[in-house]
Amino acid sequence: MSGTIIENLSGRKLAILMSFLLLCQITCFLIGGLVAPMPANAQSILGTVCKDTSTIKNDTTKWFYNRGRGSCQTIRLENLHQDISEADIVFAFQMPVPRESKILDYSRWQQNLIGVLQVDIRYHSQMEIKPRSTVTIDARLAYRNKGDPEDQWKLYTQSVEKRHLDCDIDVPMDEYLHNCSAIPLFELGSLYHDFYLLNIRLPVDGPDMNTNIGHIQDIWLTVINQNGGFTKVWLSLKTAFFPFIIAILVWFWRRIHMLQRKPVLLEKMLLCLGLALCLLNMPLEYLTLHFDLPFMLLLGDIRQGVFYAMLFSFWLVFAGEHMLIQDVSVQSSLKQYWRHLSAVAMGCISLFIFDMCERGVQLRNPFYSIWVTDIGTNLALTFIILAGISTGVYFIFLCYLVWQVFINISNKRQSLPTMCSVRRLHYEGIIYRFKFLMLATLLCAALTVIGFILGQVAEGQWKWDEHIEIEYTSAFFTGVYGMWNIYIFALLVLYAPSHKHWPTAESTSDTQNLSEEIEFNRMPSEGSSEISSLTSFIRKTTID
Repeated sequence: MSGTIIENLSGRKLAILMSFLLLCQITCFLIGGLVAPMPANAQSILGTVCKDTSTIKNDTTKWFYNRGRGSCQTIRLENLHQDISEADIVFAFQMPVPRESKILDYSRWQQNLIGVLQVDIRYHSQMEIKPRSTVTIDARLAYRNKGDPEDQWKLYTQSVEKRHLDCDIDVPMDEYLHNCSAIPLFELGSLYHDFYLLNIRLPVDGPDMNTNIGHIQDIWLTVINQNGGFTKVWLSLKTAFFPFIIAILVWFWRRIHMLQRKPVLLEKMLLCLGLALCLLNMPLEYLTLHFDLPFMLLLGDIRQGVFYAMLFSFWLVFAGEHMLIQDVSVQSSLKQYWRHLSAVAMGCISLFIFDMCERGVQLRNPFYSIWVTDIGTNLALTFIILAGISTGVYFIFLCYLVWQVFINISNKRQSLPTMCSVRRLHYEGIIYRFKFLMLATLLCAALTVIGFILGQVAEGQWKWDEHIEIEYTSAFFTGVYGMWNIYIFALLVLYAPSHKHWPTAESTSDTQNLSEEIEFNRMPSEGSSEISSLTSFIRKTTID
């Protein structure tokens, strides 16, 4: 039996391969730490209070802005006259803001834009704020590109939304400000245009509309976008990894088909894992540089989810194939793992439904948010908490499986001293290599689970608790992403069928030990369906 490359590769060549892969891993971390900027950038913009002097209020063709030709007439909320009503007040936010008197514009490399409102409410003894006040916001978003006239803003989207406002105050004294929660407002899955303008009104069309929100002094808009420099580094890594993984997949599958047997379960799972990684590596983000694709954010989540599902499923099968959790009398199949894989599938489907409930709806209305209602907030928090707990439990269970694998192999090693030297050295070398690979698998799983949990919390920190401060470093992003590619690349290389045969000829001294060697029952499929001699070794039953 030829076995796999991990069994037959010489120690020197294996050391060279591992050193090269380790160097690539270190390079990925260094690229994120030394070259790439922070993944995201936040900018706070103070709303300009404009006076609507037109006779027709809420005219969708009229825009209010504070810079450029045709800018609005500004007023101060502290000095309002009796002739100014709430319908005359418009809060204008022009994005991005200039820096050092230089006009800036958004780049398509920045990918997406999230808007969060922060309201400054001044304390007044005659204007109490009710707990969980409801704010009705009439929001309109416009865009303009380079070369367009400064007063030619085009409507992007508009909506009338209701948001909850939670405020408290430490010292209830006049001129002090309340501590109010952040209000998630919009999320754009594409940053295709150069300039954006947000106009906000607080209508009072009904007797209870916007009546218990106190005295608003200022409104701030915090806009969060992906850094263009980080996107360039991220896409460069994708562009570099994508062809290599495609090439190694083709090479792996060709070697499988050169054998006189059908692919076994582990080889099929490796192929599916490689295909899922190729889907993740595919640099589709280049299309956003030329086309307005607001669904790209949702598509990225789907690709990430497919990869997570395949990776978590592979680890369960990978450990299970070496711990005899299935009947050894039949060839392995996914049916033996249906309990384990069903849990992974349910978790991934739940996250997909949650993602579609928010980002799917945002394709039609960017101002929509599942976090604005109590039911939606509780549902979203339940999904995030359960996802974090589930991934933690998954990692503990995976550690348990690996521990069972080590115990199983240790029990089988008790038969090694009775073997001839060639066979004993052969199996000992394989066992050491396999244990190292399993420990690397646990390390990869740990970083993946940590990244998944931190990603879920960091994504929701602006939406449900702005006091949680979690910062991803670019080195963590690029390091984990590079680790996935390097780990799967190593598996495809090391578990590919080898064309070499380990020696079977024994020396004279070894021949004398053959009679003392434990004999193994030969299974009908032995030598034709096993992926490696290690799996063949640990599945055999000994006969005294």
